[in-house]
Amino acid sequence: MTKNSQRLSQLISTFGPGSMIDLPTRSVIVAGLEWWDMRGNSFTTIPEPRLAMRLEQLLKDQGRLDPEVQLSLRTPPVSNELGHGAPQGVAAPVFPTWFVCEQGETGSGPNSSLRRRRLVRWQDLDTKGRRKFVFDDGRKSEVTPIRFVCACEKGHMQDIDWRWVVHGAVQCHEPMWIEEKGTSADPADTSVVCGCERRLSLQDAFQPGRLGKCRGERPWLMDRDPEGCGDNLKLLTRTATNTYFPQVYTVISLPAEEDELSRLVDELSGDLAGVQTIDDVAQAKKFNPRVSASLGAYSNSDIFDRLKRLRDRARVDASKSPKLSEFDVFASGTAEIGSNSASAKLYAQTLPRSEWEDTSVGIDLSSIKGLVAVHRLREVSCLYGFTRFEAAPTSADGDIEDIQLAVRGAPISRHADWLPAIEQFGEGLFIHFDEKAVAAWLQEPKVAARQEDLIHGYEHWQRRFSGGAPSYPGTAYTLLHSLSHALMAEIALDCGYPASSLKERIYALSDSRTGNIPERCGVLIYTATPGAQGTLGGLVGAGSRFARIVAGALDRLKVCSNDPVCADHEPDGHSGDRATHGAACHGCLLIAETSCEMRNLFLDRSLLVPTMGAHGSSFFD
Repeated sequence: MTKNSQRLSQLISTFGPGSMIDLPTRSVIVAGLEWWDMRGNSFTTIPEPRLAMRLEQLLKDQGRLDPEVQLSLRTPPVSNELGHGAPQGVAAPVFPTWFVCEQGETGSGPNSSLRRRRLVRWQDLDTKGRRKFVFDDGRKSEVTPIRFVCACEKGHMQDIDWRWVVHGAVQCHEPMWIEEKGTSADPADTSVVCGCERRLSLQDAFQPGRLGKCRGERPWLMDRDPEGCGDNLKLLTRTATNTYFPQVYTVISLPAEEDELSRLVDELSGDLAGVQTIDDVAQAKKFNPRVSASLGAYSNSDIFDRLKRLRDRARVDASKSPKLSEFDVFASGTAEIGSNSASAKLYAQTLPRSEWEDTSVGIDLSSIKGLVAVHRLREVSCLYGFTRFEAAPTSADGDIEDIQLAVRGAPISRHADWLPAIEQFGEGLFIHFDEKAVAAWLQEPKVAARQEDLIHGYEHWQRRFSGGAPSYPGTAYTLLHSLSHALMAEIALDCGYPASSLKERIYALSDSRTGNIPERCGVLIYTATPGAQGTLGGLVGAGSRFARIVAGALDRLKVCSNDPVCADHEPDGHSGDRATHGAACHGCLLIAETSCEMRNLFLDRSLLVPTMGAHGSSFFD
């Protein structure tokens, strides 16, 4: 892999269209889908009709997809490492186009900590590689991209017009400099200075409207938003974490094979995405070698019939939350779920209670109805947009909520009929909770009192949303979410997998989205990575030690290293994300945000075990 290469999974998450990447000599912005080289065999079509139809419906409702277009899922293009012909990959225009010279001038005497460096444009650099700036006296200096750009709340981004910001309407062509004092990188210690002695402190650049109005520029799509903009621009540090928050939709693939032909059609559904008639099947056989090799022995009418059934089933599933279908499969109680084959999307076994319940541990697990060992699962994740400044929240039921925060989702293409996606395989454990036990626990007076505190905190948190906040996920969700985090930390110690390789899906589902008593309760802890890490059977093997793992996880939560501050934390007295927490901090429940489906929101260990806070709301004694 070359130094300018990215993994396929990174283009779906951290470095998707609209994000910025630091290269050795410059910074670039990842271009939209129209500038991805999808020629020949550089990509693979991913068959997941349930996910494709759900996102197709979303984008059509938002007017970002033509009503006649059928959406498909494709992997990002793989670069041609052999070097034959032009390299394949993803275009990435240079951004920002302002640079700072490495060679600078330092002050003397009282100003010995002052450093002054020349500010130049892309077109000012030497034409041989655009890596150096040549001063008037012939000196050459390496350059680095400036650390600051500007963006608006709709995701638009552009270079800061430094001459206008410093001079206003006054025309000036004198050289410009960056002056820095000390080593703290405080905005107050950094100024943009012109040769005419006008200057701007970066601290002043944070003032609303100081950087001007947004022109709707979308450098990743190489155009301007046709709807325009006009919002106030905000200063954004190029390498800050709030420059890019991907909007990724994830589903767990479910078994759908009725017979061998159904299985083959399901595997090739991506290649058959354009098939609308029986005649189209014949054309697919003729021009697609994969289809011909796998389905050549079957009649066109049988293939089209199976394809139609598959699409009808996916269309029904796409009309509801994906978690509903997933829970119903995992909690079915069937001894074997799916098929035990190398090509299977899902294979799991419902473990007998005698295999995982250990009375000698001394913990009551009667509230857990079943444990499912998921030997093989397939996770498909698809990127459909991004936000800046703030991450868009996800709903507790796993569905897409069109929440109008202070920011809005930005598109990753102009008119593409496909979205980038990746499939990852792994294993997991599904824990099915007794819904009646959870409902009875919610009715207890002390639990109801704690629930009021959590709802008040949620009301503080929801004030940041301008167009309607996401629904309160429910106290049952907070219970299961907190237990999931505790189990992931304990499982990482038990089976040896890195904690960051584990993921979760919380099932606290009801027919309404108002936080009522759930009708489905479960937790899926799994690992799915594009490499080999986390797929060696260690997570499934932990099923036989499940009782001890639960006991160990709960025992660690009784006392936190930050107690009594953590245990006494009240959510209704805080703002921001801390308003969604009860007794939870980095010392006990918070984990890597890449592992958490809710970005570490809605956690409270006092719902699991007794703590110093003495709330009396614990689910486990």
